[in-house]
Amino acid sequence: MNPLSVRNVTFRYGSKTALDDVSFDLDAGRFCALLGPNGAGKSTLFALLTRLLVTREGSITVAGHDIATRSRDALARMGVVFQQQTLDPEMTVLQNLRYFAALQGLSGKQARGKIDAALDRLAMRERAGEKARNLNGGHRRRMEIARALIHDPGVLILDEPTVGLDTGSRHAITAHVHDLADAGLTVLWATHLVDEIRDSDDVVVLHQGRVIRHDTAQNIAGHRPLVDAFMDLTGGEPAQ
Repeated sequence: MNPLSVRNVTFRYGSKTALDDVSFDLDAGRFCALLGPNGAGKSTLFALLTRLLVTREGSITVAGHDIATRSRDALARMGVVFQQQTLDPEMTVLQNLRYFAALQGLSGKQARGKIDAALDRLAMRERAGEKARNLNGGHRRRMEIARALIHDPGVLILDEPTVGLDTGSRHAITAHVHDLADAGLTVLWATHLVDEIRDSDDVVVLHQGRVIRHDTAQNIAGHRPLVDAFMDLTGGEPAQ
């Protein structure tokens, strides 16, 4: 059973087809990049995965749970980091994490243990007493990742999580999430930036609403830089 399975998903906004018969599976403990130029359909797919939009054609399952018919079970197995930051800026790091833990039904000793583990995993313990608004962009992202992992999900999905970050913060966040995958977490990382992808990563190339390639980055690139292979696959549309 795959941690995340997308099968024959089609989604339209009126007469415009945003996703066209999209299918792919994620293997356990792998970092998979959902790579596509702006407008490829990544945000629509992310909205379907998180139930912000409802699947009308096709199916999405998380740890065997159909997101349409068993949405609570499916969403409980996912951790989500949205592109737009969703922290309460007037609450401290610890208060934000406690609040999210409560939403997940965690309290008392169990919540404290999960929060401590999340802070340590993302090297955020020394920032626990700071208000979210005082954190730099990289530390805010670390905090959102820590929050997404509190309930021990099997799958972590992130929608272009490095948008707006400086180069150092972007590389640090990318390295952190790769380490999580190396430790056994299944990751779906939506991006249009090929330098965030390692040769050994799985890659789903999405273009004009369709999956046009699903393989490792190394196999897709061949003997060329991945950006060149990506431009060929998407008809010359660059990954920025």
